[in-house]
Amino acid sequence: MALDQLEITLKKQWRLGQSILLCWAFDPNGLLTIVVPHYFLGNFTSPNHPSGVGEQNEDFVRDLISGSRFKAHTEIFEIARKLGVAPSFVKLDQALTEDDETVAQIDSMIKRYSLGHEESRAVVLFDIADFSLFRPFEQASQLNSLSYSMNSAYSKLKREGIEVNFARTTTGDGYYVWNRDLGVFPNADLLTFFLLVLIDNAVAREKSQFGSVPTLRSAFHIGSHYELSQAEGINPTVLSYIVGDVTIKLARLVESVPPAGIHMGDFLALLPDSDVPATPAEFLCHSRDELLDMSGIRVDEDRLTKIHFQPWSAGQPDERLIEVTDKHGLSQSAHNVGFTLELEGRTLSLGVRNR
Repeated sequence: MALDQLEITLKKQWRLGQSILLCWAFDPNGLLTIVVPHYFLGNFTSPNHPSGVGEQNEDFVRDLISGSRFKAHTEIFEIARKLGVAPSFVKLDQALTEDDETVAQIDSMIKRYSLGHEESRAVVLFDIADFSLFRPFEQASQLNSLSYSMNSAYSKLKREGIEVNFARTTTGDGYYVWNRDLGVFPNADLLTFFLLVLIDNAVAREKSQFGSVPTLRSAFHIGSHYELSQAEGINPTVLSYIVGDVTIKLARLVESVPPAGIHMGDFLALLPDSDVPATPAEFLCHSRDELLDMSGIRVDEDRLTKIHFQPWSAGQPDERLIEVTDKHGLSQSAHNVGFTLELEGRTLSLGVRNR
């Protein structure tokens, strides 16, 4: 009952999204929360902040909203002093137990009314080439085909003991996709999922007629982002959307990807069972080996037997790093990806060499 009462109070503090709940702590008679207006963090972290330390303030806020929002009783007053606000008191008729399960439940509840930050997460962007040129029914068919490829890849990997807890938000003509789980294994698993989606899409496109299966422009990157809960009517939900460095870079990357092309950002991140940051090429090799080591991944009833990277693909002898400059004049590096796969005797090539 206390958690139900807390939910009602938090929703009032949230005020339809006018406010953001940053963190919380136990109090003898209830809970303490720090609640700020939705515009507060933008002002507090601005380079023009009167204190002159807007950049340091941004680092402080990122640390505050990364991971758990549960704070010690004394710590929440220090946070409030730093922000220049006062903690809010939530009175509860029934005391809450301070065990791990209760902390996790409250933390999950608070995050629905909050803003989160993740420093290193793999994200995929699938963009349907020439989407606006298709008839509305064809557009719906292509989005449905892409969704099926994602669901099919998820199902195949789950049967092999790899569960990619993927989330997605639409871009209108495609999707951003990420793994809700965090860490080196989820990041690597998302790349394996990414490759399997592309394989499923390519096989379906080979058999399709009349534009029902999309030609994709796709990109993969690992980076930081903010995460916000989606509202359903006037209520927050467990669904979320992401925005930040990783999605911005993916959007810029995909502008340079030709139809059927595949790009990876230029990143360094940890792979499972390694303490040394790995390159995109090493990530690709890890996912290829993972797919081939499985008991028998089948696509369109044919068993996947071999995957060969093209000589111009990431990490291969003829690779040339791509320099991408977007419409704003901002530049970044990218890796081209191309590979040939064998499905029980027949060969299929994926990726396009970007010259």
